[in-house]
Amino acid sequence: MIQVSKLRIEPGSVYSRQEAAEALGISLSTLKRLIKKGHLKVSKPDGMRRVFITGESILGMLEDTVVERGA
Repeated sequence: MIQVSKLRIEPGSVYSRQEAAEALGISLSTLKRLIKKGHLKVSKPDGMRRVFITGESILGMLEDTVVERGA
C-alpha cells in the first residue's frame, strides 16, 4: 500500500497550483475550476506565467465550504 502524505496548509505560505491541488486532495483541473469560479484567489506577478495561491486563500475557501450530510 502506498501512503501519500498531504501538504499542511499554512496561512503565511504560498503554493503553486500543483501544491495546492495535492494539499486539497483534488486534481489540477478541479483546482483550475475553483480558481476560474472565484473560489480561490490567486496572485500572478506581471510577466510571469506562474500562478501563486496563498494559504489564507485556501483556508478561507475551506471555511466557506458547506458540508452536506450524505455527501
